[in-house]
Amino acid sequence: MPSRPGAAWPLVAVFTAGYLASYLLPTIVGRLSAQLGLSPAQAGLVGSALLLSSAGAGFSLAGRVERYGARTPARVGLVLAAIGYGWAALAGSVPLVVLGVVVGGFGSGTATAVAAAGIAARRDPHRTSSLGLLTVSATAGVLYLTIPHLGGGHRLPFAAIALVALLVWPATARLGGATTAGETASPIVGRLPHRRSGLVLAGGMLVWSMAQNALWGVSSRIGVVQAGLSEVTVGAVFAAALGAGLLGVTGAGLLGARLGRAVPIGLGTVVIAASIVLSSSARDLGSFATGEIMWNTVYPVVLSYLIGLAASLDVRGRWAVLAGSASSVGVACGPLLGSVLSEEAGYPAMGLVLGAATLLVAAPVTAVALHTGGRPLVPGSVRRRGGAPAALLAATTGSLSGAVPKLGSPEQAVTELRVPALRRGRLVRSAIRTAGPDGGSGQSNAYASTSDR
Repeated sequence: MPSRPGAAWPLVAVFTAGYLASYLLPTIVGRLSAQLGLSPAQAGLVGSALLLSSAGAGFSLAGRVERYGARTPARVGLVLAAIGYGWAALAGSVPLVVLGVVVGGFGSGTATAVAAAGIAARRDPHRTSSLGLLTVSATAGVLYLTIPHLGGGHRLPFAAIALVALLVWPATARLGGATTAGETASPIVGRLPHRRSGLVLAGGMLVWSMAQNALWGVSSRIGVVQAGLSEVTVGAVFAAALGAGLLGVTGAGLLGARLGRAVPIGLGTVVIAASIVLSSSARDLGSFATGEIMWNTVYPVVLSYLIGLAASLDVRGRWAVLAGSASSVGVACGPLLGSVLSEEAGYPAMGLVLGAATLLVAAPVTAVALHTGGRPLVPGSVRRRGGAPAALLAATTGSLSGAVPKLGSPEQAVTELRVPALRRGRLVRSAIRTAGPDGGSGQSNAYASTSDR
């Protein structure tokens, strides 16, 4: 991706086209079950096939978007999404629908991978990801309000996704092209940075997304079967919930990094776990709407911080794509897991299992946010190896103002530099000149000695 990305709206548009299928998953699974005579588990398996294909595209493109450029992969992804979902909308048999779903899912995953890599290259990836989630939530909310009134079985949701992919196509003209042989988009090469933190984050996002989408995939049936609501009423609840999600994402965008990433991720995940339990045990409109609205308010907020956290681990966007693809695997397994758990144990027991899994994954993901700079910088939080806390030391020794970041500023990444080993017993002397408070110059000498071991 380019070192100085242009406008954010093309990335937001591609992000919306890629994410829309997962947002419409409840109505897709529900209508496949009703229209094609599939059991809930079979319909959930079709939804899982869509999302697994999407995850496969993400894994295939991780680290390669920079080489191919953003424009070409984005256009290929949008074309595949339009063709695949359009085919699924026109097909009347299960095998043909599954074929269209797999092709369309691969297109969605390709578009999402391009958007994730581009978001990671932004100066403020959290703000761009929040804007993307805001747009896809608004689009899905409008569709949830209109689709139940138009009928059409499984055809209408697939047709809507294909149409959005076509509408987003012109935005790809503003994306960057492929780099030439001697022109790299980033000087950073070599293996992935923050490998341990990235792997923990990717694994955590897989489980976290699996729990969320296990409930999301069966939410429509909970409302209709357990709470006794009509499809129109359930659609209105989903639209209201996604509208609340718009407010949540807007608030997250305004809050930014003031609290770091650890607090929103950790606290938000606890709220999500409670919402899952409430929604899955709902037996009337009030409890169902409360659980869904509270859940959808916090879910995109936490997701925006997770996307921003993954983007911050690697400026080239490799962790953003890999973590996003791992999340897609969790999303893919979610509908099938939710269908199986609800059939075997019932909706309330399913909610308890999913809520417990969500709470368990909160700790390691929050730890990654803390470890990689998700906390504000306070006196005593910056340490030199073997030395006193640098921030506190600077505050008490009359150092120049501005030498230490202001209290509450985000912690900056530290780059380690390798230097050649010095000879045994060699004494290195360096003089650092600084301006004195009276405008003159003062000099302090620092000595360091090294020895081979």
